[in-house]
Amino acid sequence: MHIGIISNLYPPHERGGAELIARRVADEFSRRGHHVSVLTTQPYSGLASLFLSLQEKHLERVYRFHPVNVFGIENINKKPFLWRLLWHGIDAVSPGVRSVVRRWILEEQPDVIFTHNLKGIGLSIGRMIQASHVRHIHTLHDVQLTVPSGLLMWGHERSFLNRSFLRKWYEMLSKWAMGKPDVVLSPSSFLLNLHVSRGFFSEAKNKVIPNPAPPVLVPNRAVTRSGPIRFLFAGQLEEHKGILFLLHALNAIEIPFELHIAGDGSLREEIEERCSHDARLTFHGFVALDPMLKLMAHMDAVIVPSLCYENSPTIIYESFAVGTPVIASRLGGIPELVVEGENGWTFEPGNEQGLLAALNCFVNDPSVCWAKASKIREMAQVYALKTYVDELEEIIGT
Repeated sequence: MHIGIISNLYPPHERGGAELIARRVADEFSRRGHHVSVLTTQPYSGLASLFLSLQEKHLERVYRFHPVNVFGIENINKKPFLWRLLWHGIDAVSPGVRSVVRRWILEEQPDVIFTHNLKGIGLSIGRMIQASHVRHIHTLHDVQLTVPSGLLMWGHERSFLNRSFLRKWYEMLSKWAMGKPDVVLSPSSFLLNLHVSRGFFSEAKNKVIPNPAPPVLVPNRAVTRSGPIRFLFAGQLEEHKGILFLLHALNAIEIPFELHIAGDGSLREEIEERCSHDARLTFHGFVALDPMLKLMAHMDAVIVPSLCYENSPTIIYESFAVGTPVIASRLGGIPELVVEGENGWTFEPGNEQGLLAALNCFVNDPSVCWAKASKIREMAQVYALKTYVDELEEIIGT
């Protein structure tokens, strides 16, 4: 079968888990003998970058172009509000993208097209696919169809922007641009229910399928050792990911600990500065998947202290695959993954006392958590990439 995949970003240009999921699925489809073609963006590098070009021929064929807009998606967080507002409007209408999508479809002749995040490549690609009469399956990854920034912050659910006519207008524009996909997939019930409650995808077949874990040979957990309790934070170094909240909360812990920080983002310089003055903190910068899994294998726990509504964080799947428990905010789709006392603990987001209570589960007897490593890995088998793509093939009828 000829399978098309469209994602606003695609490795090596990625910002989060959505792009990694798209790549893993594309690779697995290719290994199963399907003809796979990917349409994605690239940073602006002159007029030639505005035109569609086939740039990679590995397992899948990857086409890239730079969408016409006032600036690229990689710069959106650095721009003033009014410029971002204009950017979102242009992105929804997607001028210039129609001819690109039409050419790609004519070139590759896909039988089915899977779309992932479309903000930044063109929201109205959804309507374009449906107009071409190719079966359209969309995968949700965050709240970007209802909240322009893609971030719904804890405690700000009733803020002006979330209650105002601007959000409702934006949702109307998003519904028009996305059209009517045949199937909508969501990694969490939380995210699917949020969209349905706001009037999205009422005519689609909706299905919840948890994200796939990394398709690599994960290391066995290292043998527990004496010494400080070791925690890992891995993710974007941004305030909404809770890294500053975590650092402040850890100052109240009286027992020895180590916090390893892996990632990149706008707070990088501040985090590096803090690490240079606190021997308990170790900064690793960006860490690729294989060394990340090895790092996790030496940790007592991975901490996910998000202050925004998460869908189904990739880092949790990776941690479970290694057998390392997770301490995470009880927010969004996270509680659907964490079984209290079995593969981790959750706490009320932004609540330092709640976080410290969860951390005490490790402080009191860390050996108990290490003893559960095999069970955690066994529980994670339901998130195998093979199982995930088996379900996708069942949906498309192969």
